[in-house]
Amino acid sequence: MTFVRENSCALEFRGGVLAVCAVLLAGFHFSAWAQAPKAAKTNDPAIPVRFTDVRKAAGITFLQDGTATDEKNYLETMGTGVGWIDYDQDGLMDLYFVQSAATDNYTPPHPLRSALYHNNGDGTFTDVTEKAGVGGAGHYGQGVAVGDYDNDGFPDMYVTGYGRAILYHNNGDGTFTDVTAKAGVADEGGWSTSAGWFDYDKDGWLDLVVTNYIEWSPKNNLWCGDHRPGYRSYCHPGNYKGQRIKLYHNNHDGTFTDVSDTSGVGKPEAKGMGVVLADFNNDGWPDIAIANDSWPNFLFINKHDGTFEDDSLVSGIAASEDGRYEAGMGIDAADVDNDGWQDIYITHLDFELNRLYHNNHDGTFEDATYSSGIGNKAILLSGVSMKFVDYDNDGWVDILQLNGAMLDNVNLYHGEVSYKEPLLMFRNIGNGHFEKVSDLLGPDFMRPVAGRGVATADYDNDGDIDIAINNRGDYPELLRNDGGNANHWLEVLLIGTKSNRDGIGASLKLTSGAFVHIEQSKGGMGYMSASDPRIQFGLGQRTKIDSLEITWPSGAVDRLTNVPIDRIIAVKEGSGIVPRNFPKIVSR
Repeated sequence: MTFVRENSCALEFRGGVLAVCAVLLAGFHFSAWAQAPKAAKTNDPAIPVRFTDVRKAAGITFLQDGTATDEKNYLETMGTGVGWIDYDQDGLMDLYFVQSAATDNYTPPHPLRSALYHNNGDGTFTDVTEKAGVGGAGHYGQGVAVGDYDNDGFPDMYVTGYGRAILYHNNGDGTFTDVTAKAGVADEGGWSTSAGWFDYDKDGWLDLVVTNYIEWSPKNNLWCGDHRPGYRSYCHPGNYKGQRIKLYHNNHDGTFTDVSDTSGVGKPEAKGMGVVLADFNNDGWPDIAIANDSWPNFLFINKHDGTFEDDSLVSGIAASEDGRYEAGMGIDAADVDNDGWQDIYITHLDFELNRLYHNNHDGTFEDATYSSGIGNKAILLSGVSMKFVDYDNDGWVDILQLNGAMLDNVNLYHGEVSYKEPLLMFRNIGNGHFEKVSDLLGPDFMRPVAGRGVATADYDNDGDIDIAINNRGDYPELLRNDGGNANHWLEVLLIGTKSNRDGIGASLKLTSGAFVHIEQSKGGMGYMSASDPRIQFGLGQRTKIDSLEITWPSGAVDRLTNVPIDRIIAVKEGSGIVPRNFPKIVSR
């Protein structure tokens, strides 16, 4: 994440040859996958979907403080994340906004704290931060990761931040306790950004990955940009040494052991931004993919013995196809072409391309940015976060991207770039080929923002996926999906028994006639944010599910038939579908 990008198209643009640069980039895509015949459109026609910002009507008054100063402290650019969490287990997703704090040279106009909002089940939310005890006053928060690390049935929260992180244990009575010191996961001195829960050794308990960024402080904040009034800018991360990724092993007693070095995950220098935890080689063991800022992206493959192999370079995701390390920020994984393998998408800043890496099934990935139809369609946007989501429930996973420039005076350097930018949606038209449909999704979707954290959830339990956004220095957005449930759907809440309670690491295979779709329960995802843990399947106009096969991290397999459609179901390991209430909110 940076404003000045050396050896990139950004510099060439100043010479007026952006078009030439784009053509050169396009010329690298001559793979077998790229040359395959263009996929046919899905059988079902596109349905009309609009996103409506209901934040005010919902009673959400949180205001993110960007802590902006004339000193252009690097910390200011980051923004903060957002997380969905059903903290009271009433079947309704609640919402947590991460907040910043005072700095050495910034005093906020009023005390700052993060905020937890309870979903009231009627379209409104209530601020329960004080009662819950999760405000984190004085903590310059960054992101949030949600997971039930002690298998007690109530999800806990890990809040990353500058200088330290916080682990909140869910007490099951609407309150949380800060157990960071006891647990041993403070990450003292680190600048933690994203984090994710997963069970890397499949012992039935969730472990924790934490991405750390750079060795920056107000004392080594450099002057970058022109020496003219108003022109000071944020510096390139290349001016600062990177930190290390942390991996904490769950000891089953409320404590964790730092295994960063012994596992191999913490050995390389990193400039970590986003993380996604998924099984990329289909061996049944979760791996780690990390988006780094102007640094090689990481892919750590699980070796089944507590260690990971660094396949970053050989896999092909470390850099763009032309060998550049770009400003990696948001990252997610999904099977975009329904071939049963997880592909990867990574966002970058303006004048760089957002990269789609197609899984080749052999441990390598192919840069499919152009062959997929994405190309340079967002080259003037700064992609901060993203999430794979089937917003129209047609059975093909789409790409939601949140944008916003890092520099609030970017127009002084690039007149064609704005600080606040609209959301982006790439609709999957079949087999991993995409078309841009942002302008069809309504004016609220297209409202320019300085976007930072984005998380998705079906907060009203109506069968389509909604969006929560934390904007830098502004109010958040709660974008309700209106219309996505015109297609059929299924959502699945996993309840592990031998496996970890959340079922993270499970693989779900849904079959409906000739349609087969495989989803994974993944950790991390996006940029500093946490999404709905329920697994979504879009079914299009299909009216029957033939089977749902769930392979749990323990190795147990549940094969379910007579699965209902247009329902949220809970599946317990070894027991099948179990009763669980998911109240539906009627849209106003």
